Amino acid sequence: MIKTKPSFDVVVLGGSNTDYIIRGDHLPLPGQTVQGDSFQSHPGGKGANQAVAAARLGARVALIARIGGDQRGQDLLERLREEDIDVSHVTIDKKYPTGAAIIAIDKSGEKQISAAPGANATMATRQVRAAAELIRSAKVLLMQFESPMKCVCLAARIARKHGVQIVLDPAPAQRVPKELFYSLDVIRPNSDEAEQITGRKIFSRDDAQRAARALLKKGVRIVAIEAGDSGDLVVTEDEEFYLPRLKVKTVDATGAGDAFAGAFAVGLAEGLELRNIGRLANATAALSTTKIGAQEALPKRKAVEQFLGKLSTASKR
Repeated sequence: MIKTKPSFDVVVLGGSNTDYIIRGDHLPLPGQTVQGDSFQSHPGGKGANQAVAAARLGARVALIARIGGDQRGQDLLERLREEDIDVSHVTIDKKYPTGAAIIAIDKSGEKQISAAPGANATMATRQVRAAAELIRSAKVLLMQFESPMKCVCLAARIARKHGVQIVLDPAPAQRVPKELFYSLDVIRPNSDEAEQITGRKIFSRDDAQRAARALLKKGVRIVAIEAGDSGDLVVTEDEEFYLPRLKVKTVDATGAGDAFAGAFAVGLAEGLELRNIGRLANATAALSTTKIGAQEALPKRKAVEQFLGKLSTASKR
């Protein structure tokens, strides 16, 4: 009997954390203690969030990650299985704890995050090599910087060699190796990350456009960049369009960027036109801000399509 290769729409390499969330009236200033009105614990981590985002949009998804040998890690693993995400390459570090993040949220949904990577930082290249067949089987490889850079670069080389499209969410912000730029199909930085990579401050759409052009010169094919507080700009050598922030009742912006990246990867995997990929990502990100918790708030495909339908109807009036 011939054993067939696994086939995934999106393979994600990234972090898996426990999020500890305190919501209050406003965010604390340095040295200040702010009384919160609620506390919750949720599954998080950019890699896991993006994997769940893609799975809820209907993609076949696998996650390459590393967790601790603690109960938190087991709980996160079980939640991923419940989302029908392949976790055969989520490895366990028995020495370091599962990653964690402390998140403060104000009444408008704005956030502050402090994260301790824990086992995320102990991923080694041997784990990526062990997942090479998984990466080769994907349509899209989606990554961030919650895993060690050497692992990100190796996964990119494997994907590029086998024609797998690569999407990078360059967070947390850090220097990006030159070799990685030339592997990327898509980079999706927020304003801070774009400044770290290009040296250009992003306050407006014009600033974002200049930064995007600088990233294209580095070898990236598509740039989806935060353009100040009002929206995102998608830029290629031949095309440019703006995605304004969609009006929803925002209660928690945690994970909105992960929702955008996960949806963008799904659109690429499905072969959608770039503008439709942008609309899918923008709507998914907007809906993800309407509930507390990164993964809990991620919308299903039906909800996103209904939201897009309402927006289309409203624009025709």
